[in-house]
Amino acid sequence: VLQGYAAEMDNPLMAHLISPELQNKKDILFGNMEEIYHFHNRIFLRELENYVEYPELVGRCFLDQMEDFQIYEKYCQNKPRSESLWRQFSDSVFFQECQRKLEHKLSLDSYLLKPVQRITKYQLLLKEMLKYSKNCEGAEDLQEALTSILGILKAVNDSMHQIAITGYDGNLNELGKLLMQGSFNVWTDHKKGHSKVKDLARFKPMQRHLFLHEKAVLFCKKREENGEGYEKAPSYSYKHSLNMAAVGITENVKGDAKKFEIWYNAREEVYIIQAPTPEVKATWVNEIRKVLT
Repeated sequence: VLQGYAAEMDNPLMAHLISPELQNKKDILFGNMEEIYHFHNRIFLRELENYVEYPELVGRCFLDQMEDFQIYEKYCQNKPRSESLWRQFSDSVFFQECQRKLEHKLSLDSYLLKPVQRITKYQLLLKEMLKYSKNCEGAEDLQEALTSILGILKAVNDSMHQIAITGYDGNLNELGKLLMQGSFNVWTDHKKGHSKVKDLARFKPMQRHLFLHEKAVLFCKKREENGEGYEKAPSYSYKHSLNMAAVGITENVKGDAKKFEIWYNAREEVYIIQAPTPEVKATWVNEIRKVLT
């Protein structure tokens, strides 16, 4: 892909096949694939080769390189831009010519998906290795490697949702790390509200997608998009946010093990939040507690 497509975009002999709108868009189309390639070629593959005779110790490889695996997050975040560009120009003569020269059966987009598939495959391989490595040296490293890779997958997944937030005025990066995101039923009860509004609010929950950052929790409304691939991915229109410095939490709401409360400014605003399962509720309550303490 890097030699047969990316490099060809800079080849003067191919320039006449590239439409002006596609020129200078190499970085959008390929993201940081070159960085991923060099990481595997120069670093990770060599590390793995050291353990050919001792496969049970391969967990160390992952642990030593865990920081480098974050390059996948960058690739996945760019993927929606890359896909939308590809859809505009997929029938371009330039791509057809590259594909013909490479004798590829599949078109470029199938290969651009590879890094996304690769990062999700590691956890499966590690789980499989763990199954056969009980009680042997290196089992702990394998377990830790698996946990770390799952952490990276969660970060990739969360960031894919976060880049789909629309309508937020500020800079999301200023809210600190994104810790959790998910969909909930939300009821509100505002002291200042008109009494009729309060009564209405009690019964019908709103569907809200919550993003918990270190400094704020964002309430968004999910909008399903029609389209293919990442276009099908939902977008989230920003509704409001609460500064974590003024938030309080009540872990248990009478009569429902899936509900908890977030309140604001000494209960001036109260949000009753219902998670899909008691387990999801427990994880969120723990994360919020950590932020507050």
